[in-house]
Amino acid sequence: LAEMFGYSTRLRSLTQGRASFTMHFSHYTSVTESTRKILIGEPVSLG
Repeated sequence: LAEMFGYSTRLRSLTQGRASFTMHFSHYTSVTESTRKILIGEPVSLG
């Protein structure tokens, strides 16, 4: 999603306002335990 920020503005700019786009949810992906801890702010062991 972060990569799409500003995409619609740029697309309309390049096409003089004639283009549009839509996004659709694809899927969820599991994350590792250490990534989960980082995302929710839990301490992560370095060992």
